[in-house]
Amino acid sequence: MASETAGKTITCRAAVAWEAKKPLSIETVEVAPPKEHEVRIKILYTGVCHTDAYTLDGHDPEGAFPIILGHEGGGVVESVGPGVTEVQPGDHVIPLYVPQCRECKFCKNPKTNLCQKIRITQGQGLMPDGTSRFTCKGKPVLHFMGVSAFSEYTVVADISVVK
Repeated sequence: MASETAGKTITCRAAVAWEAKKPLSIETVEVAPPKEHEVRIKILYTGVCHTDAYTLDGHDPEGAFPIILGHEGGGVVESVGPGVTEVQPGDHVIPLYVPQCRECKFCKNPKTNLCQKIRITQGQGLMPDGTSRFTCKGKPVLHFMGVSAFSEYTVVADISVVK
C-alpha cells in the first residue's frame, strides 16, 4: 500500500508547546519524510500522561522548547525510510518511547528494557541523526520521548515502533 505522500514533506496539525508554562497551540506543522531506519505514522489515537503536563509546566530537566508532546499513541504507518523491514505502509502500530534495538547490552539483559541505542538524541528531542523532522513557522520543533503523539503525523525510529 504505497502512499502518495511517501518521500514528501507533508503538513498537518499539531499541538505545539512553544515554551514552558504556556498553553499548547494548535499549529500547522511540516513533517519531513522518514530517513533511513525511520517510520512516518498517521496518529489515530493518543493519551495524555502526567509526564506531558510535567514537561509543559517546566519541571522536566530535559524539557526543551518548542516541542510536540505526547508519548502514548497508536496509528497507521504512512511511509517508511530505507532499511525499514519490520513494518510497512498500512500497518497498525504503536510508537514506543522506550526503543528496542535487540542488540545493546540493555536489550539483551533480562533485568531491564531501557535500550540505550538512541537515548542521547531522543533525550534532546531529536531523531537518531541529531535533527528534527518537524518544522513550524520556519523553525525546527523538537520531538518528545521519540514519539510526539500530539501531532496528526509523526516520525519515529524503526526500533521505536511495534505492530
